[in-house]
Amino acid sequence: MSELKAKGKNAKEASYELMNISTQLKNDALKKIAENLVLHSAEIIEKNELDIKNYMDKGMGSQMVDRLMLNEERIASIAEGVRQIAELEDPVGEVMSMKKRPNGLLIGQKRVPLGVIGIIYESRPNVTVDAASLCLKSSNAVMLRGSSDAINSNKELVKIMKMSLAQAGIHEGAIELVEDTSRETASQFMKLNDYLDVLIPRGGAGLIKTTLANATVPVIETGTGNCHVYVDEFADIEMAYSILINAKTSRTSVCNACESLLVHKNIKDKFMAEAVKRLKEKNVQVRGCEETVKICSDVIPATVEDYGTEFLDLIISVKVVESIDEAIKHINKYGTGHSETIVTESYTNSQRFLNQVDAACVYVNASTRFTDGFEFGFGAEIGISTQKMHARGPMGLKELTTSKYIIYGNGQIR
Repeated sequence: MSELKAKGKNAKEASYELMNISTQLKNDALKKIAENLVLHSAEIIEKNELDIKNYMDKGMGSQMVDRLMLNEERIASIAEGVRQIAELEDPVGEVMSMKKRPNGLLIGQKRVPLGVIGIIYESRPNVTVDAASLCLKSSNAVMLRGSSDAINSNKELVKIMKMSLAQAGIHEGAIELVEDTSRETASQFMKLNDYLDVLIPRGGAGLIKTTLANATVPVIETGTGNCHVYVDEFADIEMAYSILINAKTSRTSVCNACESLLVHKNIKDKFMAEAVKRLKEKNVQVRGCEETVKICSDVIPATVEDYGTEFLDLIISVKVVESIDEAIKHINKYGTGHSETIVTESYTNSQRFLNQVDAACVYVNASTRFTDGFEFGFGAEIGISTQKMHARGPMGLKELTTSKYIIYGNGQIR
């Protein structure tokens, strides 16, 4: 039996047990995971250092090492995230509605786990723990398929989590790691319909596109983030500077970072030069439209491709727009449905922006960087969904459940 089928079978068996375990047992297991991660930090760091060495030996450069690297502080933070998940309200078992029909039947809906969730992701080993913990708290089994870059770290993390499950008395198949990181196995994983109930890709545009193109398992799409800051003609200028710099530069490699700045024409002369100056002070390369270049001659002329690019780097595209209508149209054309913000003191314009921008998270006078499960009060997140099915935006515990109808009768027949 192949690794995928063997681990899929184990996860499926575990999923049936997880349907019936108590919240207390799940919380005990999560606390064990947190405790053991800290206790075994040295072993995790040793394996992580091997991953970093292998990565650097490939000549890949240091730009992605920050995503890959674990140390005592980061492991402690990951463990704290697991403890916070243990403190969250358990969504499983919630009766969402109950109505009595004329024939006496009581028909309700109850929140239940999805079953076995497949997670395919890239270099971040923290995702291994975040995803497994959220799935466990929502009574789902999980099959994890990380990248080759973090394979040694992921093996050690899953080993520790499985040990914790055993100590708590939970089926070890609740957390499975696909150790074969080949593309062929990844492709087979996307078609593991006999065992996976849903597949969630978490990573860059290439991974998400490949998953959507090849998966036969139902996919919850976590999207790329071509996010915009629109500075309206009625904006508070200092607030706009603050939001722009935070959204663009506080962390450039994340999906909720700003990639494009739109500025209303009536405010361009007052706002643009200082905005570009502040961006350049943060080492941001600015690529602007003709109007932007006229105001700031040292700006690189932007291409059409720039407006549709998620840079994940110290690069930003800039465009002067004629109106809020043009800003909304531009965002709906080039945005990825992730996070968009307007800076304005106009209530009317704020409401138009909220109502007409097509994105999972739409802000008024706040940074796009708040699109995050922890910031929204969900604890760790499984990803940011940009689709329009049952899950949209940061996906916490409730987004990892579905519902089933429960019907009470007293002998009714049809």
